[in-house]
Amino acid sequence: MTAFNDESGSGDALRRTLGVHRRRFLSTCTAVAAGAVAAPVLGASPALAQDRGRGHGHDHGHGRGHVLVPAGKRGIILYTVRDATARDPLASDLPSGFREVFKQLARHGYRQVEFAGYNQHANAPGGASLESVAGARLLRSWLDEYGLRAQGNHGFIPPSWPLTSADLDTFKKHLEIANILGMDHMGTGGDPTGSSYRADWDVAAEKWNALGKIARREGIKLYTHNHDAAYGFLLDGGPLDAQGRPTRSSGIRKLEYFLKVTDPKLVWLEMDIFWAHVAQYKFHTYTAHDGSTREKVFDPAGLVSRHNKRYPLFHAKDGVVSTTNGMGYDMVPFGTGVIDYTTFFSRVGERNYHNPMVEDDNSPSATDPAQSLREAKISYDNLAALRAKKH
Repeated sequence: MTAFNDESGSGDALRRTLGVHRRRFLSTCTAVAAGAVAAPVLGASPALAQDRGRGHGHDHGHGRGHVLVPAGKRGIILYTVRDATARDPLASDLPSGFREVFKQLARHGYRQVEFAGYNQHANAPGGASLESVAGARLLRSWLDEYGLRAQGNHGFIPPSWPLTSADLDTFKKHLEIANILGMDHMGTGGDPTGSSYRADWDVAAEKWNALGKIARREGIKLYTHNHDAAYGFLLDGGPLDAQGRPTRSSGIRKLEYFLKVTDPKLVWLEMDIFWAHVAQYKFHTYTAHDGSTREKVFDPAGLVSRHNKRYPLFHAKDGVVSTTNGMGYDMVPFGTGVIDYTTFFSRVGERNYHNPMVEDDNSPSATDPAQSLREAKISYDNLAALRAKKH
């Protein structure tokens, strides 16, 4: 939703890891490597060609290993098909509203969904808003009907701190809804703070530890979701500006610091792998406390590997190279881009723990109303086809 450690290595090792003999570098881009690799190289194109180990159907043993994402872990965030849940069932024969969308996603093969709020078209069964205890019970009945499990929600995180009584009541209501829906996790689509300053991240950590404690009492794991900026560098030293704020960095990234100062028993993260790769492209040098410019390439899979249990969920979205939009990538359906998910999922392991949620912000179309659900099927097939490489 537009709302994923760092060492440089040799180009030869990178090419061996990614299988670049199968494709070519794009010479037009001067960004960092896009693959989730152990040793990304500065100056390489984000369109580094990868031997993705793709294919469709069952594994017939042609040099391919185990399934990387087990069937029960294949999910989708409903933001990807938000046009379908918002569609007027009286004006279209296409699936519309939560119930029909659940049915279609189950036909595609999905077994998990992540909510992005609980609103749908007013003419769909249950009415416009299902953000209530009664609405949650209705949603749960449909999930059960089609063999789906709710695994999270990008919903309400109190904006106040310290918490107002009204925000606390709303937060508790959302925890009750999450429990009715059968979620293990509840979260948000935003970063803990938009600041680059350590003091603000300390405040965010204090708030999230408190919220996580409330959630844990209700049996829910609270998680935050990243965009690219949250994996930029923390400003935590050097000369102060006119407002008394630090202007330089120790080289630690904002969410790395958040992991350090939050309680691992109370706060979890959902890595958006696409935005993590955008961060890899954008944030590869920093100004150190002594004023020198230093190079440090972000390795999303490496960060997850070091904090594996802190990352129960992923957003699995793909990208093709863009040399013009400032991000390095344009979003495309999962499995049709260049981000090396075979390597990423192989490196992070714990395949029976992680919950990858397919996402494509751009799937809804103003001119092709069937596009988002059609692309959801393409994404599912490509997620299901991922196999570990045999060595």
